Amino acid sequence: MSAEWGKTTAQEILPSINGILVSGKQQTVLAGLSTDSRKIGSDELFWALSGERYDGHDFIEDAVKRGAVGIVVQKDHRKAGDAIKRILNGKHQNPIVITVDDTLKALGDLAYWWRSQYSIPVVAITGSAGKTTAKEMTAGILELGNRTLKNKGNLNNLIGLPLSLLYLNKEYHRAVLEMGMNCPGEIARLTEIADPDVGVITNVGFAHLEGLGDLEGVARAKVELVEKISPKGRMVLNGDDELLMKTAAMFPREMVTFGAEKKNDVVAAKVRNLGLEGMSFILKYQGRDLPVKLKVPGFQNVLNALAAAAVGMCINEPPEHIVEGLSCFGGLKGRFMVSRLPYGMILVDDTYNANPSSLKAAIDSLESLVDERKRIIVGLGEMMELGDATVFAHEEAGRMVAELGVDCFLAMGEHANEMKKGAVAAGMSQDCVEVVETHSEMVSKIKGEIREGDLVFIKGSRKMALDKVVEGLNRKITEDN
Repeated sequence: MSAEWGKTTAQEILPSINGILVSGKQQTVLAGLSTDSRKIGSDELFWALSGERYDGHDFIEDAVKRGAVGIVVQKDHRKAGDAIKRILNGKHQNPIVITVDDTLKALGDLAYWWRSQYSIPVVAITGSAGKTTAKEMTAGILELGNRTLKNKGNLNNLIGLPLSLLYLNKEYHRAVLEMGMNCPGEIARLTEIADPDVGVITNVGFAHLEGLGDLEGVARAKVELVEKISPKGRMVLNGDDELLMKTAAMFPREMVTFGAEKKNDVVAAKVRNLGLEGMSFILKYQGRDLPVKLKVPGFQNVLNALAAAAVGMCINEPPEHIVEGLSCFGGLKGRFMVSRLPYGMILVDDTYNANPSSLKAAIDSLESLVDERKRIIVGLGEMMELGDATVFAHEEAGRMVAELGVDCFLAMGEHANEMKKGAVAAGMSQDCVEVVETHSEMVSKIKGEIREGDLVFIKGSRKMALDKVVEGLNRKITEDN
């Protein structure tokens, strides 16, 4: 019988997590699971995780008071023992208390067991750029025929992915899971947990260099998905990415490739840039030629669409589902989201995150939105986790902005001066480049510079929170017009 909250008991989960029942009845039915004591539901299990900023063991008493049916804690944790004694000596009705060696590992082990109860296709997607868009495009195809589970938001790490899998129930017939990482071993562990039938790597780029060293290190970390996927699984890979293909070739797996080059299994031909209206192309695979029109601009989205189409091919989705699913995709907030402002002005919101590879892809796509009449204003925040490549990467960012032919460039963050230096070295006038200190200053500078018909592009790493700039611009421009 499939695992299902409201029916699964404490006894059923104990073997999968190598847990010890310290208190409570094995037959107690669990209504769900939460790692946040503030959001715990009645009869749910509180899972105490230890993190950099918070330790769930500080909140186990609070969770029980709020209605948790029990707790899962780390064995011999210094904060857990006294709290457990107080709980067991209190007024609570013999709550479940389970101890494990490591609550994070146990969460993943539980998610793996839960996933194993469902004989449904599971897709896992990773990559240095485009993985969220590829996930959403893939889900858009798959859910046309069957209800499909997918990660919400950025729940793609060693906590978020297991929690996502634990939403599986008998109503879902497919699952599409995004996998993120910033150090070696994470993709391997996520692959063990998800046990995907199809794995996707969108590309290998300059991201998380602080934890991975260099581009080859990024490739090895991403290819852990190839290494750990079941021998029966299939891999969907960007065949145009030479380093990715070379690294993946170390492991004998069935591979389907996508890309712009004719050598690939899934190819985009006759690609047309439709400007603000998106992109169109002929999707070629297995002898079929399928016309596709995307609502979203940028060649990087054509590649994301090819990845999603290849997944559909792997699990035998009807061609009409692939075309319809791709054509319905309307973009994602903060990921090269294009919006029209008054007086023909255009705002491109790419603020969700940034690394050198995603910045290059975005700038290449900007060229498809610009004609000779448009002025371009760019606001960039710094890029994080680049290690020894930090200075060079930010100078290169400035160079790319300058080569786009930008009229006004505003840089923000600890490495804003490196961006300015790169832009000026590439020929941009110093009068057109400025370092700003705050979100409000960037908004004010752009508002003072923007004219009818201009294009504004905003991008930066998540920690820079440049979505505040986008919100501020929308508010100010709307109020003034």
